[in-house]
Amino acid sequence: MSSIYDIAKLTGFSSTTVARALSNKGYCKPKTKEIIYEAASTLNYTPNLSAKTLRNNRTQRILLCIPDICNPFYFRMIQGASKVLEENDYYVMLCSTEKEIAKELKMLSLLQQKYCDGVILISFNFCEENIGAIRRIGRPVILGNRYLGQREDDPFDYVYVDHIYGMELAADHLFDKGCKNVLLLTGSREDQTSRERTEGFLRALGRRSLPEDPAYIVDCRYNTSGAYEAFNRFLERGIPVDGVIAANDLAAYGVLRSCREHGLSVPGDLRLVSFDNTDYALVSSPTLTSVDMCQYSLGEQLALRLLERIEGNTKIRNITLKPTLIERESSE
Repeated sequence: MSSIYDIAKLTGFSSTTVARALSNKGYCKPKTKEIIYEAASTLNYTPNLSAKTLRNNRTQRILLCIPDICNPFYFRMIQGASKVLEENDYYVMLCSTEKEIAKELKMLSLLQQKYCDGVILISFNFCEENIGAIRRIGRPVILGNRYLGQREDDPFDYVYVDHIYGMELAADHLFDKGCKNVLLLTGSREDQTSRERTEGFLRALGRRSLPEDPAYIVDCRYNTSGAYEAFNRFLERGIPVDGVIAANDLAAYGVLRSCREHGLSVPGDLRLVSFDNTDYALVSSPTLTSVDMCQYSLGEQLALRLLERIEGNTKIRNITLKPTLIERESSE
């Protein structure tokens, strides 16, 4: 393997000049750079990342931890974060924690061992265990959800899409369309996102002095089969429904399948709103009215704030993004 000393010997320049040219740090004449780059190519020079890590105390690696690698919500978020990090010469390592605290702690232990320079952690449940671990480690972490128990000296920030506001948008949209009996298909109440969305739904009911009925809040597990089964059970109970809010676009597909099997038309018999505004919303029939949860911007902001932390900016700076509702055929 060639080194900068081999390039220096071939070109006649000092190893310091070669290092400056290859790292783009410090002044180096354009012609000198050209000669050095040509020599590096001739010698098949590859930077020694281990040596660079030792010099800079940086690995140039970031762990991006998500709860569900199959959920399309995360695709554009990953894209946004990766773009920012790659532009800043960081390698993104994607990890699926499958909503398990033990796996989140394992990823955080890699940060403690200096396997990476920082962690972006998306969790459905920020609690004493994972937050306590982040505090003990004391290295840069950005949370992809809100955490209300934050202290001034915490080594983390959060970037958050306002799920309460997003659910209010969805519910208000259906109520404004004339719906009287709206079913909320969400996730387990143990999940932070589900609790916040339920809160937004109840707020929308309260503003219109509509009754809170637990029968209209159902766990659908955030996927197509879960929503299909949950909506089938709901219909079998004979409870009136003229509007449905699905946890995400995948869950909306389960609702549409159930409606077809029960002879119900959307939006004729009931109106449907989903969350995430992924590509699934556009290829559905009917196309889905969906709440856009700013996934790409979320990824960008997570990465930018983590880089600030890594560079030593430790002042708490949390960011909240506001979702928007995109109206399509399913709620006309």
